[in-house]
Amino acid sequence: MPLTSPRAMFAKAYAEGFAVGAFNVNNMEIIQGIMAAAQEERSPLILQVSAGARKYAGQTYIIKLMEAATADTDLPVVLHLDHGQDFDICKAVIDGGFTSVMIDGSHLPYEENIALTKKVVAYAHDRDVFVEAELGRLAGVEDEVSSEENVYTDPDQAVEFVQRSGCDSLAIAIGTSHGAYKFKGEPRLDFTRLERITALLPNYPLVLHGASSVLPEFVAMANQYGGKISGARGVPEDMLRRAASQGVCKINIDTDLRLVMTATIRKHFAEHPEEFDPRSYLKPAREALAGIVRHKMRHVLGCSGKA
Repeated sequence: MPLTSPRAMFAKAYAEGFAVGAFNVNNMEIIQGIMAAAQEERSPLILQVSAGARKYAGQTYIIKLMEAATADTDLPVVLHLDHGQDFDICKAVIDGGFTSVMIDGSHLPYEENIALTKKVVAYAHDRDVFVEAELGRLAGVEDEVSSEENVYTDPDQAVEFVQRSGCDSLAIAIGTSHGAYKFKGEPRLDFTRLERITALLPNYPLVLHGASSVLPEFVAMANQYGGKISGARGVPEDMLRRAASQGVCKINIDTDLRLVMTATIRKHFAEHPEEFDPRSYLKPAREALAGIVRHKMRHVLGCSGKA
């Protein structure tokens, strides 16, 4: 099945109270694991590529891997640029075949964010490509995106931003953050703010970035086999499920995938020090990743059976 736009899947997600998982990809094994889980769960799917992943793998390799991934599936699959930081990268991936892009002008002054988003929207919409933007800013570090503090999204400003920029979906800041160290104290998301934004933008798809749960069992596994990931803490899964029922149609998951693969590989190295064939450790890592994606789709996102 050819790559598709997220427009129809978001409309269904909003109406039925679930979210589509947007999973970051960096190599073949990650794509294979995600696709296997989605096929089993019969779930719509967004595979997203950060600027760092595009630099690491190369855009041509990503495109060809996506062609292979979608050649034998009837699932709706979106190829999305995550955190595009300027017009040029958005243009390059649109021209290369991506069906959705995020222009992240959240680091810019408000008027400059609108102007940049409008420029990308004009180019993308002429080519039937969906555009996500961001208002507010998430703390933390992931790939080439970093901020020292959260700047929560102002609900009234969100309405104006959407109307003036023409963006198709909006990533909002309500307390999530990038990376593995999301909370120092008790985890908390500002659901009052989310409810206000949803009320002001009815039927409009919202997006949560920085939404990995940093599953304790995989932190423990990584640390048991030589890792040093102390104090890592993510977003509780029940909070994500609640957000998915309140207007959030896309939830980004990256850190959990990295953590699961790395913990599994560390364990395999410790238990099989004699092995040096990459296939011997990438296969269990791929299987573990598929298991986590299935869990997310079924129990967190609510998107199983929604393809």
